[in-house]
Amino acid sequence: MPEPHAPDGRTPDDGAIAATGMGGAMDLATSEGATVESSPGGPAGGPADKPRSLWSDAWRDLRRNPVFIIAGLVILFLVIISIWPQLIASGNPLSCDLAKRQQGSEPGHPFGFDGQGCDVYTRTVYGARNSITVGVCATVGVALLGSVLGGLAGFFGGFWDSILSRITDIFFAIPVVLGGLVLLSVVSSNTVWPVIGFMVLLGWPQISRIARGSVITAKQNDYVQAARALGASNSRMLLRHITPNAVAPVIVVATIALGTYIALEATLSYLGVGLKPPAVSWGIDISSASANIRNAPHALLWPSGALAITVLAFIMLGDAVRDALDPKLR
Repeated sequence: MPEPHAPDGRTPDDGAIAATGMGGAMDLATSEGATVESSPGGPAGGPADKPRSLWSDAWRDLRRNPVFIIAGLVILFLVIISIWPQLIASGNPLSCDLAKRQQGSEPGHPFGFDGQGCDVYTRTVYGARNSITVGVCATVGVALLGSVLGGLAGFFGGFWDSILSRITDIFFAIPVVLGGLVLLSVVSSNTVWPVIGFMVLLGWPQISRIARGSVITAKQNDYVQAARALGASNSRMLLRHITPNAVAPVIVVATIALGTYIALEATLSYLGVGLKPPAVSWGIDISSASANIRNAPHALLWPSGALAITVLAFIMLGDAVRDALDPKLR
């Protein structure tokens, strides 16, 4: 007996099969959808890839950079001994014995004695404190002052930008060492603060130029224009949108400049206008040992080596940070 046909020409079994097939497909789609939703990381079921920021990407690159690791370990060691020099040097840097002047190393005094009979090892260790203090404080002061002045000039432009540009030109025309000889020669204090103030006074124009250029570049981006169109205030645009995207070049330059400021402090102390005795400084020890370099070269070698290693460590650190934060080098 012929099977009854539906109005569209299909048999009831065909409709059942079609319905079953559609249901199976729907069940399969539902199960696949549930599988996809339950595994946001993809078919492998791993964690989802999240977009990394500039800072997280830079930190990942820095952790894999052996130059950064070596420089960071050296700087960490220098910071520790500058805070707690008694951990590795139990003597007094101001205790001297003229009977041992210019003598070589002996048990308990591995670096020998200088021209005044002072222990070179103890003075080299304690000399890190003033050098690190001057470098860090001067860098922080220069970065803050230069960033604020340069950032405001680059953001507002116009008259204030022109005034700041002319002022920075005047400061750039002053030789740093000559300025230190003139300004610090009238200061009688033997603390680090006059030297830090001098470095901040003559060092901020460089950071100011860097910050100004970074802010001018950042404020032209689309997200800043969108924030301005939505009615964001100047302070909000500076703090939330421009500063986080313009601070990377400032950090790079400031990190490299830190080693330069340590060398500048030693230079000024060597010339007699920086730190003055009884302060302990690598520059002071290098100055006093240079007169007796033929009879006691060890007194000049160790503080000079400590100064060179410190400056090199900060320069290497700055180069590594620059490579990590500059997207053009990727």
